Amino acid sequence: MTSMPVSERLGSHLKRAEQALNATKHAVLKPAGLTVPQYAALLHLSENPGMSAAALARACGVTPPTINTVLKNLQERGLIARTPHEWHRNVLETRLTEAGARTMADADTCAVRVERGLAAEFSAEEREALIALLGRAVDFLDATRP
Repeated sequence: MTSMPVSERLGSHLKRAEQALNATKHAVLKPAGLTVPQYAALLHLSENPGMSAAALARACGVTPPTINTVLKNLQERGLIARTPHEWHRNVLETRLTEAGARTMADADTCAVRVERGLAAEFSAEEREALIALLGRAVDFLDATRP
């Protein structure tokens, strides 16, 4: 098998784009005192109150130990509350506190500005094509994962 130059490897380009997006979001979230994983957790909790840590880890694309650290830090700052599930006592439901909702709203304003700026770099057709192409990439990778 012949080697493939890095410049032709799609994975390299995807990783660079992801790193650039994360670095930019990290910079804009810093004044709110949030990391990108903390922001992602608050964002998902704002849309899905009561999520378990396992569901939140899947939604945020992180490991269970990582989400537990994120949740511990958010809880210590009073941004989330965790309570036992009504029927499944060994499952903790996680919800934003009032302070968490305010922090989330402030941070989201900054993150949305980044997302809108990025989207503005493409025409509507290019955005639709990019989303479709990335979806195909995910479908292929999910289907071929050993």
